[in-house]
Amino acid sequence: MIVDIAHALVALAPEKRWRVIEGTLHWEDKSPQPSDEAIQAKIVELQADYDSKQYQRDRAEQYPSIQEQLDMQYHDAVNGTNKWQEAIAKVKTDNPKPE
Repeated sequence: MIVDIAHALVALAPEKRWRVIEGTLHWEDKSPQPSDEAIQAKIVELQADYDSKQYQRDRAEQYPSIQEQLDMQYHDAVNGTNKWQEAIAKVKTDNPKPE
């Protein structure tokens, strides 16, 4: 995802009225508009936050479905195995959380 001016304004001024038309901000609220510097700083902040959570998106794609996980847990309980724990641990190991 690319964070843009619209994302920044939703974060900075969620209840204010504005539109972005062809990349240009049209402030429609009576309150003061956030400065260009504040908007750009918020864009950088939101993009950094989004980028820092890539491991979460990668893990979500690689985890077995809930149905598969429940089936693994059932068979682990019946057979005394730990295949579910191994499957989850592999996804976490393959996609480590940044320090």
